[in-house]
Amino acid sequence: MAAAVRAAMVPLRLSVNRHHRLSGYICRRFTVSSIMMERTHVNCEVKSDVAVVRFNTPNSKVNTLSQKLQSEFTEVMDEVWANDAVRSVVLISSKPGCFIAGADINMIQDCKTVEEAVHLSREGQKMFEKIEESTKPVVAAIHGSCLGGGLEVALACHYRIATKDRRTILGTPEVMLGLLPGAGGTQRLPKMIGVPNALDTMLTGKNIRAEKAKKLGLVDQLVSPLGPGLKSPEERTMEYLEEVAIDCARGIANKQISLKKDKKMMDKIQSWAMKFHFVREQIYKMVEKKVMAQTKGLYPAPLKIIEVVRTGSEQGSDAGYLMESQKFGELAMTNESKALIGLYHGQVECKKNKFGKPQKESKRIAVLGAGLMGAGIAQVTIDKDISTILKDTTLEGLERGQQQIYKGLNDKVKKKSLTSFERDRIQSNLTSQLDYCQFDKADMVIEAVFEDMKLKHSVLKEVEAVISPHCIFASNTSALPISEIAAVSKRPEKVIGMHYFSPVDKMQLLEIITTDKTSKDTTAAAVTVGLKQGKVIIVVKDGPGFYTTRCLAPTLAEALRVLQETGDPKKLDRLTTAFGFPVGTATLIDEVGVDVAAHVAEDLGRVFGSRMAGGNVEILKTMVEKGFLGRKAGKGCYLYQPGVRAKNLNPGAKEIMERFKIPSNPETSTDEDIQMRLVSRFVNEAVLCLQEEILSNPIEGDIGAVFGLGFPPRLGGPFKFVDSYGASKMVDKLLKYENVFGAEFTPCQMLLDYAKDESKKFRH
Repeated sequence: MAAAVRAAMVPLRLSVNRHHRLSGYICRRFTVSSIMMERTHVNCEVKSDVAVVRFNTPNSKVNTLSQKLQSEFTEVMDEVWANDAVRSVVLISSKPGCFIAGADINMIQDCKTVEEAVHLSREGQKMFEKIEESTKPVVAAIHGSCLGGGLEVALACHYRIATKDRRTILGTPEVMLGLLPGAGGTQRLPKMIGVPNALDTMLTGKNIRAEKAKKLGLVDQLVSPLGPGLKSPEERTMEYLEEVAIDCARGIANKQISLKKDKKMMDKIQSWAMKFHFVREQIYKMVEKKVMAQTKGLYPAPLKIIEVVRTGSEQGSDAGYLMESQKFGELAMTNESKALIGLYHGQVECKKNKFGKPQKESKRIAVLGAGLMGAGIAQVTIDKDISTILKDTTLEGLERGQQQIYKGLNDKVKKKSLTSFERDRIQSNLTSQLDYCQFDKADMVIEAVFEDMKLKHSVLKEVEAVISPHCIFASNTSALPISEIAAVSKRPEKVIGMHYFSPVDKMQLLEIITTDKTSKDTTAAAVTVGLKQGKVIIVVKDGPGFYTTRCLAPTLAEALRVLQETGDPKKLDRLTTAFGFPVGTATLIDEVGVDVAAHVAEDLGRVFGSRMAGGNVEILKTMVEKGFLGRKAGKGCYLYQPGVRAKNLNPGAKEIMERFKIPSNPETSTDEDIQMRLVSRFVNEAVLCLQEEILSNPIEGDIGAVFGLGFPPRLGGPFKFVDSYGASKMVDKLLKYENVFGAEFTPCQMLLDYAKDESKKFRH
């Protein structure tokens, strides 16, 4: 109706304009008036005395606070406030599953100075301040994601209603982009849910489900989703949410619904305690200590969030808003924020299937091997309602795999992200067996057997004897060349690598490996399955170690040399985590498995020769002989005991390291040098993979390194790091270490080329 009214008004406006022109008076306002232009992102419909304002970004699954949406939203709200017939307002989305997903990140990236970013923040603050101070009550009706700037819109409203839907989540993920909520969120959130809860929400960036939001006081009312009827459940739920919101808005305007909140006893106690300076001081100190322990001070955003919240609570809202915009501007210009935003864009790109839609959808998947990896792959597959067969050679192995899957799903029940009914329904998608029964109906087989070429050849032959012609064979291997695995295949075009990372249900990355014979349709099908499993995907060309293992191998080789020099795994861990790696390198060896690390080091050492040189691999082989296989064996570089979080050095491993100890060179053994020896080898190998076209682009290289290997997110990945650090400086470091250690530090040609021309950048 609103569109029809606007359409009917256009001729009237034109005729008025014509009249003014004929009388010798030109009214320019009418010729350029935005009111006359059809709005594309926001529309408004007045229902009796309630204005229903709907967000709907065109050609997008989500709404974002873009410049266009903000402009139209401001226009609409100005019209609503000027309309005497309107007594209250409802803000709602036309998109099922998304209220507003956040600000348009491109607007932040377009800011070239601190001042521009500060101005962007101030504009957002002013817009939401108008909503907060509106004499006409504004109700936010939330269905789906309400994040970042979207939550800040809702916080400015007088009342919030949310659906009890799994997709309805609220949160402030700005910290994950190296930013803070810049449109009033740091000031409104603490007032609404208390300083401790607000800090927890902003510092973690975690998603809050509707029921939890209601308990926190973030949401005032919950609406249950509706089932099917004459319309789809989605349409019925959206219509019902709108009806409830309209009734609430009208009730608030008529003083029938009070905006005064009844605080729970614990909230009252917390508010009373926060009045005392020493209590506030203790809370801020405790939070800062926790942040420093987790971030090592490498990420500025968390500390700025604490500072801004503190300013608002200690000095008042005006000082808080001023500080918020200033710190937002400063953070937007940091290398950390630019790196994290680059990773965000990379994730978006790696969640697209650039190979198109496969000819046949993979509706049934078989997984070979019920070990740690196989069970993990099966879990993330059944979790997405894909019918899955899990095969193993022994009943004991099969039972362990089933138990692992059940535990993974049951942990979600304990965290209340799944109901027990949903867990059981998901589990029903799994069929466990010891034979190849029903494999002829599988669309894809993913093998996750031991890293042994003869075994993989044997399994491939067995599978091809029973599967249908269209079925794809995918190998989950971390280093064995896919072309060698496919050498025994009758249909090599249907063979592909799918390298998952452990634990599969928690690690986001999937590295897909193609050979010269892998068909595009096979690649498209593998990517489609990976996306369904919720993975971030990189597609690389075949070769020993592919991309991720190739980058990891020289880094571990250098770590071994550091262990020989220092004999101290704890020092190695301290230096690598201080640089930004989430897991210390010695701990990583234990997590990967000492036997696996030794196996990869030997295999890639044979292929790449001196470039994989470093510490003596005999250290790892001796540890394997002693049974020090890492966490899985309870002993590696460290000792692992059930229920004990503290890690103690393994005396047996320490003794082995002492046996292989070598002297260190003072010129290359400072803490900074040790860090740069490890990182420079990682970076050099990553660039070489791009040079050799193992990688198709630097973006996938950065995503693979960060999400698969834990390269410091604050640096944005090896390619982003080279851009910010400087290719010439990186080459200088490599040449310095080459003079001491040898050819393993020789810079690759592409890195040398970029060092000669500083205008060249891997990421733009």
